[in-house]
Amino acid sequence: MANEHLGRTLRRLRRLAALTQEELAERSDVSVDVIRQLEQQRKHSARLPTLHALANGLGVELTTLLGAPPAVAATGEGDGPRFVAVRRAIMPALWAPQPPQPGPDFSIATLREQIADRWSQYHAAEFEALMKTLPGLIADARCATVSGSDDDRAAGFAALAKVLQLGGHVAVRMGKTDLALISLERAIDAAGRSSDPLLVPMVVNSTAWTYQRQGRLEDALSIAVRAADDLKDGGHTETADGLKVWGALTMSAATSAARGGDYERAAAMMKTAEKEAARVSRLPESGDNRMVSVFSPSSVRIERVRLAVQYGHPHEALALAKGMRLSKDTPQSWRTWLLLDVARAYTDVGDAAGAVRTFESLRRVAPTWMQHHTLAVAIVRDLWALPNHPPGLSALAEFLGVAE
Repeated sequence: MANEHLGRTLRRLRRLAALTQEELAERSDVSVDVIRQLEQQRKHSARLPTLHALANGLGVELTTLLGAPPAVAATGEGDGPRFVAVRRAIMPALWAPQPPQPGPDFSIATLREQIADRWSQYHAAEFEALMKTLPGLIADARCATVSGSDDDRAAGFAALAKVLQLGGHVAVRMGKTDLALISLERAIDAAGRSSDPLLVPMVVNSTAWTYQRQGRLEDALSIAVRAADDLKDGGHTETADGLKVWGALTMSAATSAARGGDYERAAAMMKTAEKEAARVSRLPESGDNRMVSVFSPSSVRIERVRLAVQYGHPHEALALAKGMRLSKDTPQSWRTWLLLDVARAYTDVGDAAGAVRTFESLRRVAPTWMQHHTLAVAIVRDLWALPNHPPGLSALAEFLGVAE
């Protein structure tokens, strides 16, 4: 269930696996005390490496342990007719007819602009509006792959790759990681039939992120490193767009390494990424920023804050975040992750008031994202369990449905 407490989910999954708390502790290398605190609801959240370890010990995906995102339960869209339409667009029916050629008014430039706009909606967490138009865009992109010259069809496959990649991201946000991987595999196939050498590695990065959500950290690390190396070996990191894709893959690999416990490798990767990010503004750009991976000095700093929180170094995370100036092209989703991590760091150092102030900022700049994040609910539950509630916490708890 989407709103089921983490501790209740953990206890239910542990019992289904016929494991005692001690046996799960041994399998996951997580202390029995942490497991007991979670199951007894004396602790409402845990760092991601701990959650990954528990999921691996239980033999389930991380998303199974965390539950569906809060927005899914609130709207019902995860399994409703709108999402069924998205699923059907990603996976057409067996023996479905070939897509028709586009009409005389079709424009590949217009289609690309529409797909870019939908990516902006995704980063703004406008999932309901996005799912209304996504099936039609996927259908239009499929039509574009059977039209005109070889160049026209290659451009159609590029559009299809980007919209199927978007479909994969939406599926992950709805808690459907297996459907996401199907969409991303089809996106990779389409990208390989386009003329854009950056498309395949961009979709690989999305695939690595999906593997992370499933707890497949070694798989996520392996494909991100391979795709990043291929980009550098192919000379594609001498353009801004190519360097952004390389950088996003490198940061993804660092995240997988950190969550897998290899903090030294993660730190080395982030050091390299930070050095390379300084080159982005000096290189020529060729594409729409909405259609290219996110990578800049700002995104590297945001990822460093996230990794510091995951390492269990909240003071370092707060120092990194202090006075941070984000570039104007930093998507709302990345701003959300930064504020979530800062709130978590404040919670870890025992500064409940600082965590509440951070959540109030998050509610102002990205209320939909805040409601959609399971982590936000878990942290506010931790704060709500404290004997003394800082000013503003009651409003946040009510907003997230935590107040009892």
